[in-house]
Amino acid sequence: MTDISQLRQLGLFDSRVPRYTSYPTAPQFSDRVGNTTVEDWLGRLSPGAEVSLYLHVPFCRRLCWFCACRTQGTTSAEPVQAYVETLLAELALVVDRLPEGVTLSRLHWGGGTPTLMTGPQIRQLAGAIAEVLPFASGHEFSVEIDPNELDDDRLDALAEAGMNRASIGVQDFDPEIQKAIGRQQSYELTASTVEAIRARGVTSLNMDLLYGLPFQTVERISDGVRKVLSLRPDRVALYGYAHVPWMARRQGLIPAEALPPPEARLELSTTAEHLFTEAGYQAVGIDHFALPGDGLATAAREGRLRRNFQGYTDDTAATLIGLGASAISRYPQGYAQNLSATGAYQATVRRGSLATARGHAFAGEDRLRGRIIEALMCDFRADLEALSLECGAAPGQARALLDGLAEAMPDTTRLDGDVLTILPDARSLTRIIARHFDAYAAKPTGYSQAV
Repeated sequence: MTDISQLRQLGLFDSRVPRYTSYPTAPQFSDRVGNTTVEDWLGRLSPGAEVSLYLHVPFCRRLCWFCACRTQGTTSAEPVQAYVETLLAELALVVDRLPEGVTLSRLHWGGGTPTLMTGPQIRQLAGAIAEVLPFASGHEFSVEIDPNELDDDRLDALAEAGMNRASIGVQDFDPEIQKAIGRQQSYELTASTVEAIRARGVTSLNMDLLYGLPFQTVERISDGVRKVLSLRPDRVALYGYAHVPWMARRQGLIPAEALPPPEARLELSTTAEHLFTEAGYQAVGIDHFALPGDGLATAAREGRLRRNFQGYTDDTAATLIGLGASAISRYPQGYAQNLSATGAYQATVRRGSLATARGHAFAGEDRLRGRIIEALMCDFRADLEALSLECGAAPGQARALLDGLAEAMPDTTRLDGDVLTILPDARSLTRIIARHFDAYAAKPTGYSQAV
């Protein structure tokens, strides 16, 4: 669907919709899920189960203005060391409640800036995890790396700990854009970091880019994409910048008048997409690109792609445990999120308690609606009856959720028997189509633009 007027009529340029890295989305979480619930969910895991583990490190040396993540600045090492010790204490609390034999299919360190930790801190944290939660066969250990916060000792520590995937945030290489978003990171520094990572045997690399940034043009994003392509990452995430200064106050430092309008955002996204696919990358979902041999590309081709708080994944674990301030966990029974304020989180854990602040226990049609949304976001198709069977729903229950979709979003989907497919020309509308299956009322200002 390339008709701009039709895309506008269907809401692409003025809708704000969730990214659907969870369902229900985080604004629907409540304090009805607390520590007692999470303790029960941890205890119900099967002995020998594989789980994923996410560690959130909220500290940054400097705060990038574009970022809306839970982060805080620090100029000294003391807060980081205290936080590492709290993570170790929380890890012990969680492990005490797990059944025997649990292993890790995925380990991800995010932030913030995990590489703000020193080499000894990295070794201390990684060693403690390995002692109580060994890696499963075919595991992946990924770390978000800031080239501005990395040295040989820290990189050696990560490699020794088993890091086999590195993630580098690029956003854009243009100096004027970097200045406008508070992120200084040259192409030369990034290239040398990539070289150092690969020299240590870490061959799997992904990079993040943003479109919709201030002063960004087709020419500038094309130049940035070509520079990324010269580094040949295995996968790339191309996210639309979400300007939400009412939620992330630091974004008020970004000149809003320099942001491209919605139609220009679509052109920026499409330009980058064409450059990646022309270079041999496979489009994965709505915003990822991967080399054909990458695990994410393989999972997409085989229908095994899934979606979680880190975006698209080929992880098959049913449980994702989040450690750290604001970290979110996903259990078979629902979601749980830790206290967001770092001080409150640390004080709670130091008292010997889990730090659950809120969450959501699945009920009613949550699982069914969530799986339909996930299937559409991952594969642009959903086998409604198969998903009904998977979720234990009644025959025809999923199909009933289609009511009103064809009228609200004409010429965007096709129904073949029980299989709903988003038409290729309508894939830019995927998040809006997925919203049709969202049963929860949402304030549209709380989400990012649809394009």
